[in-house]
Amino acid sequence: MSRCFVPWKSNFQPVRLVGRIAAFVVTGALAPLAVAGGITPPPTPLSITPPAGNTAFLMGNAVGTQGYVCLPSGSGASWTVDASRPQATLFFTFGPFIQQILTHFLSPDTNPNQFAPNPLPFGSPTWQSSLDSSAVWGNKLASIAAGSDPSCPNSGAIPCLLLQAIGSQAGPTGGKLMTLTTYIQRLNTAGGSAPSTGCAQSSDVGAQVLVPYTADYYFYKAQ
Repeated sequence: MSRCFVPWKSNFQPVRLVGRIAAFVVTGALAPLAVAGGITPPPTPLSITPPAGNTAFLMGNAVGTQGYVCLPSGSGASWTVDASRPQATLFFTFGPFIQQILTHFLSPDTNPNQFAPNPLPFGSPTWQSSLDSSAVWGNKLASIAAGSDPSCPNSGAIPCLLLQAIGSQAGPTGGKLMTLTTYIQRLNTAGGSAPSTGCAQSSDVGAQVLVPYTADYYFYKAQ
């Protein structure tokens, strides 16, 4: 009985195979799971719930810092959110894999939509995809205090938010992941609140601080 053998190809490249496997993990497994399904946000109060007709398509666990600056207040001083300093990295976890998917920062909205304020602020909260470099800008619509709801359980943390997309931009190679976004929720916040010390009198004015925080961000698209 004859046997059929498949000839071994001499141009087999292990490094290329490993690279393809890694690419599958990032783009073939994590991204579709993040975008196509399995994203179930917790129930939230109506004030920070996106309108009907929007569904979550992406979720990231954020690790970052909230900036504060000490400014005059009455006869003394108090910490004020430094609007120019939101910064965070968002990760998606799938089994043993942890993949960076977004960066969060402040930047000018260079492609505003019909929901953008007029005039535009000098900068707006921005989320940029680590997968295709597409970006979305948001504007805060509502907030709830941390500790006031199971979706925002950690008292003393920064508030939980609902933001509306006010502009988006495709990546340099045409990627459009974040251009799908209609609304953004910041939930399950921990940390990030202003310090209780260091800004009480006029001599403290000008002091700055970065306070670590974590949160879950949910991104919605129109159904």
